Amino acid sequence: MRTGKLTNEQLDELILSKLRHTRREVVCAPSVGVDCTAVALHKGLAVLSCDPITAAETGIGRLTVNVSCNDAAASGAEPIGLMVTFLLPPSVTEEEVGSLMDELVEAAAAANVDIIGGHTEITPAVTRIVTCATVIAQPVGDALITPKGMRPGDDIVLTKHAGLEGAIILADKLPEENDVLTDAELSQVRSFAELTTVVKEGLYSARHGATAMHDVTEGGVFGALWEMSAASNCGIEFDRSLIPVHPATLKLCSHYGIDVYKLISSGSMLIACPDGKKLCRGLKRLGVSAAVIGRATAGAASVTDTNGNTVAPPEADEIYKV
Repeated sequence: MRTGKLTNEQLDELILSKLRHTRREVVCAPSVGVDCTAVALHKGLAVLSCDPITAAETGIGRLTVNVSCNDAAASGAEPIGLMVTFLLPPSVTEEEVGSLMDELVEAAAAANVDIIGGHTEITPAVTRIVTCATVIAQPVGDALITPKGMRPGDDIVLTKHAGLEGAIILADKLPEENDVLTDAELSQVRSFAELTTVVKEGLYSARHGATAMHDVTEGGVFGALWEMSAASNCGIEFDRSLIPVHPATLKLCSHYGIDVYKLISSGSMLIACPDGKKLCRGLKRLGVSAAVIGRATAGAASVTDTNGNTVAPPEADEIYKV
């Protein structure tokens, strides 16, 4: 099988179709495009999600925190705690483990989330550091927000810019002396690490009209659009020219021969809402850039641009080509 996430068809056939749900406490079951579950406990709703970090070689601690918290925020839930697993190759040093933990703790403090447990193991099963975190969160509103809530006529908003996390990973692979990015551009791309959280925009949007949200991870903007469309069973029409892309990210994608719209982009979020321009103005006041890139349409799941070009269901992320 190829590297990366399973296709939606494989995920449904090999994994999701085999699950049976008998507990009434489980109020949000797994499905394509839905990254969190929710469990109704005695005194409220608990939202949970888990994610690994496998492709990054730097900033792993920060990404471990942010990627998991992002899933919770996309459900309109405030992250409370994280359980984190470290799988470490035998070649790892004590200094590397200590630095990883320092970065994890710093990122958790910035996200206002506690590290509440986990597991650390050195194993020859991995050749580089792999982490996986499970987030526990609580909704900020009366109801859980999922990608299934998008309705025909909703605007589609994208925060920040496409290929955000992918640009960081690609820049790390450049040789010390390179003719792809200037020193200033390289510094800009490395500063993207501070943008890989969507908690601020997720919680704000949950309180200000969002009908559905989805953080943009593997598969990039196109993959996230498709997953939102599939989850809500309605179409999406978008304008490719309205998708923000940083010039340095475009340079990197051109150098490596990959599609920026299919590149992993943790730190960006898709938000469906009735009034996208109003939401963008509110996000701007929070210091979060955002743009209306399209709208939801009636009919079966599909993603097309304004020129009539159809976007295929997501396959392996472009990052795996490098």
